[in-house]
Amino acid sequence: MLVLFETAAGYAIFKVLNEKKLQEVDSLWKEFETPEKANKIVKLKHFEKFQDTTEALAASTALVEGKLSKNLKKILKKIVAKDAHEQLAVADAKLGGVIKDKLNLSCIHSPMVTELMRGIRSQIEGLITGLPSREMAAMCLGLAHSLSRYKLKFSPDKVDTMIVQAISLLDDLDKELNNYIMRCREWYGWHFPELGKIITDNLTYCKCVRKVGDRRNFASSDVSDILPEEIEEDVKAAAEISMGTEVSEEDINNIIHLCDQVIEISEYRTQLYDYLKNRMMAIAPNLTVMVGELVGARLIAHAGSLLNLAKHPASTVQILGAEKALFRALKTKRDTPKFGLIYHASLVGQTTAKNKGKISRMLAAKTALTIRYDALGEDTSAEMGAENRLKVETRLRHLEERGIRRISGTGKALARTDKYQNKSEVKVYDPSGDSTLPAVSKKKKIEEVEEQEEGVAVKAKKFKAEMEEEEADVDEGEPVKKKKKKKEKRKQADEEESQTEEPPTSPTVENTEKKKKKKKKLKDEDED
Repeated sequence: MLVLFETAAGYAIFKVLNEKKLQEVDSLWKEFETPEKANKIVKLKHFEKFQDTTEALAASTALVEGKLSKNLKKILKKIVAKDAHEQLAVADAKLGGVIKDKLNLSCIHSPMVTELMRGIRSQIEGLITGLPSREMAAMCLGLAHSLSRYKLKFSPDKVDTMIVQAISLLDDLDKELNNYIMRCREWYGWHFPELGKIITDNLTYCKCVRKVGDRRNFASSDVSDILPEEIEEDVKAAAEISMGTEVSEEDINNIIHLCDQVIEISEYRTQLYDYLKNRMMAIAPNLTVMVGELVGARLIAHAGSLLNLAKHPASTVQILGAEKALFRALKTKRDTPKFGLIYHASLVGQTTAKNKGKISRMLAAKTALTIRYDALGEDTSAEMGAENRLKVETRLRHLEERGIRRISGTGKALARTDKYQNKSEVKVYDPSGDSTLPAVSKKKKIEEVEEQEEGVAVKAKKFKAEMEEEEADVDEGEPVKKKKKKKEKRKQADEEESQTEEPPTSPTVENTEKKKKKKKKLKDEDED
């Protein structure tokens, strides 16, 4: 059996001398305790040394990816093809499958082979002759550095230090520009105060002041290349009736020099911004697509580097830049901040105040994924960032429109809400249950009502007649005794009439008559 062993110096092919001892896997390490014992188990058949570090890097990357390099293919054809009947022990099963497909060689990979490789590695200096230990250590170190650079795609274009410096300089330029423009407006405002209200753009203001100088020159100068026609007419009209003070030529020259500084700094700022945009697209394209180049650069600068930022979880990315507010909230036991530097991203800015926290949390989660993909991934495209941004935008649209949300559990079925339909049954009111009186037919009710109306009319006539008689008696001056006798006679006549009448059928009529009789008796007693 042959053994393929890869080292930092080159490929080594060993011949197994005693295969019986390989069957005892647990005690195989005892056979490699010394170089003498190891030479009794395996013997070096061929060693192919690498020419330089680049060749070693190409061979090691091919082995890592499970591919067959050109040099290894040539060696196997020359050496192993002669002993094609023997098996070839390999450390990687994937590599063994490739060798079997391309060269039609039987390869073996098992725990016994793993223990054999471990024993050979422990006694590699004694098994491979003509290779000093110092040279072997130097080759291992150089290959390790080259392989790590290749893994992390280390190149001048991927240096994120330039981004940290560029965004810091951009912020400093913005502060200086604001100070310079404020000073320029205030200084020239003493001479021509109306110009500041007419021209709101700072750069246009400085260009106009640099070109014209004194306000008396506005009437004769042409500023159509800087200002529109309408604004130019307003400026010329305001210059004729300006309330500003007169200044000397030396003052105007200093103001013009300040305007030159403002224009130069603003031009350099635009150039620096373009440089930062290109650098961000080269180093972190997915992060740039998600949050923009300015916010992405500030996140990298705050963390120190892209690799340090990739180590942060999504919750830290969300509040990065709001550390002071976070610790103040923890100290006072209040609500912690929902966003930091990520607040300035366009996706967070276009949401309503109610949904800013939700969108910033989701954006931070997707941004953390894109940062790790940019820092540690091999692909340099921005497809992942575009996909994640689309997901955040759809989520934002659902929150703003209060659309249909996904059901928890399935994740695919959409929530379906049925329309509410009010199915009210119309019920007719039954008034029969209200009356506690015994039921009477309609004809009897009508007769009773007519009798009551007739009785009320008769009593009203009698009452009127009595009142007239009383008035007449009072006028004639008759004694009171006669009145009493007349009243008694009338009462007796009323009682006789009531006895002759038929008794009412309904109890309501009886009750009313009894009440009336009681009232009459009470009146008579009062009069007596």
